Amino acid sequence: MEGGNSPNLQLQQLPLATAEVSVQPHTDSFSYKENLIGALLAIFGHLVISIALNLQKYTHIRLAGSKDPRAYFKTKTWWCGLFLLVLGELGVFSSYAFAPLSLIVPLSAVSVIASAIIGIIFIKEKWKPKDFLRRYVLSFVGCGLAIVGTYLLITFGPNSHEKMTGENITRHLVSWPFLLYMLVEIIIFCLLLYFYKEKNANYIVVILLLVALLGSMTVVTVKAVAGMIVVSIQGNLQLDYPIFYIMLVCMIATAIFQATFLAQASQLYDSSQIASIGYILSTTVAITAGATFYLDFTGEDVLHICMFALGCLIAFLGVFLITRNRKKSVPFEPYISMDAMPGMQNMHDKGIAVQPDLKASFSYGALENNDNMPEIYTPATLPIVQEQHGSKGVSAPPYRVLEHSKKE
Repeated sequence: MEGGNSPNLQLQQLPLATAEVSVQPHTDSFSYKENLIGALLAIFGHLVISIALNLQKYTHIRLAGSKDPRAYFKTKTWWCGLFLLVLGELGVFSSYAFAPLSLIVPLSAVSVIASAIIGIIFIKEKWKPKDFLRRYVLSFVGCGLAIVGTYLLITFGPNSHEKMTGENITRHLVSWPFLLYMLVEIIIFCLLLYFYKEKNANYIVVILLLVALLGSMTVVTVKAVAGMIVVSIQGNLQLDYPIFYIMLVCMIATAIFQATFLAQASQLYDSSQIASIGYILSTTVAITAGATFYLDFTGEDVLHICMFALGCLIAFLGVFLITRNRKKSVPFEPYISMDAMPGMQNMHDKGIAVQPDLKASFSYGALENNDNMPEIYTPATLPIVQEQHGSKGVSAPPYRVLEHSKKE
């Protein structure tokens, strides 16, 4: 009886083993589908955020250049931009729940590409084809490189997935690689903060490194919070774990301090420098944090890792070229013509300009070259003031303020 039952037992175990083997291809296909969903959500979110920010900037520009007494928050376009901004942030936030952190973070280059395209669309001046290509050739090349880099990132991105449960996040949090990484990051952050505050080392690299170190913790906690919310929606409640609220508090705190340092950098340096250097530093540090905390590249072959690194480098170069071509803003300074003063030699006769070059626009961000808007250049007039100088009581000649014409 035993000998007759053994073939039956072997036949019954054979389908089980076959079914077990067929699980792995299904898992790989499902993981790639999750990567694609996360990447598309991130691209959509960054695209919508870029449109929203530029729409709000356009609202401020229109109000600044017109006589409309309304506040910006009373306009429909500003509220439309705010709605799109919230929608885009939700898209980026939810993307972390589907794809690895190291794949989502570099996709922020999409916002730079979108800003460059929107900046060209919003140009009001008419350029000759030759001048247009000479001015924007770097932007076109940068957009092309950034798109190629984004394609390589999505194609060769890490494919590691695990459910963001409270147990898994706690296990990653107390692992020795992440504890060692946190120790190194805290030491570097304290040293940079000391040089920045005490030694007045207001270098752009120092400030943006502080932003990048805080940002790496922000994205780590964002992925944990977003993943636990998605798992809870799927039926496995994770909101009763204390680690969820710890991650939530860390996410909010690091985001606030990150925005504070970023605001300080924007007061000292040009936005194009902040965009390029900040993107490179933040992406590099965030990928390192994701690889250490979530072990994104575990099990990946060397070819995929090298192609992913190549995609990052190409995206870095593309963003650098796009931001390098942006027009630097020149602050608006009203001036008094020196030749309007009696007895003062006219220095313009020899071609020497004493007034600052008025080539600035009231635009900022991606909205450039709005100088031809008729509402912006309204004539500026000042009353003629007579002042008494000295004991003779002779009135000084008045100054005359030049009015800016639209052709300047």
